[in-house]
Amino acid sequence: MQLALFDLDNTLLAGDSDFQWGQFLISKGLLNEQEHLAKNLAFYEDYKAGRLDIYAFLDFQLKPLSEHPRSELDALHREYMQEKIQPMITEKARALVEKHRQNGDLLMIITATNSFVTGPIAKTFGIDNLIGTTPEEVNGEFTGKVVGTPSFQAGKITRLKEWLAARGQSLSDFDTTWFYSDSHNDLPLMELVDNPVAVDPDATLKAHAEQAGWPIISLR
Repeated sequence: MQLALFDLDNTLLAGDSDFQWGQFLISKGLLNEQEHLAKNLAFYEDYKAGRLDIYAFLDFQLKPLSEHPRSELDALHREYMQEKIQPMITEKARALVEKHRQNGDLLMIITATNSFVTGPIAKTFGIDNLIGTTPEEVNGEFTGKVVGTPSFQAGKITRLKEWLAARGQSLSDFDTTWFYSDSHNDLPLMELVDNPVAVDPDATLKAHAEQAGWPIISLR
């Protein structure tokens, strides 16, 4: 058996699902555009530089989920999928997932973006297994807090090992493991798998991939 892991934002998607969720909420008048964009861009610069404070970012990212009833959020998400996500899914991305599916591989999306935003996106790709940062829920409503380890940087390794252990498995049980990502923030997990693949990589990851002899592909 082989395990194929996929990052989501700017990897399987030609864009960032979390950023577009914020843009969508702004378009609905549910977030202040000037305030939200300024903070989001500052966090994004930190992310690109590899210095993101993930907990500060999650306080920012998850707060809007705590400000609306779950039923309203679910309805908004359905509209967001059509307006923002579908245009970011390329034929090349679908073909890559399908290649691994036809090979009989175990498929997983592993992303730092929260599982409320990313769960329906994984389903659109026909991928049942998702590790995303988990937003806390109380009585079905979001609190704005996070549960467990955020699936960011080395946290992706922690979450993946926890998920496999719950299945009675470890990475060594797989004949081959793959991980596709665009970001140098994913280097800890990329260096752990058998077949790391840089997808439309940022400059830091591209340089690392070239030096290490990793494949570099585009899904755009």
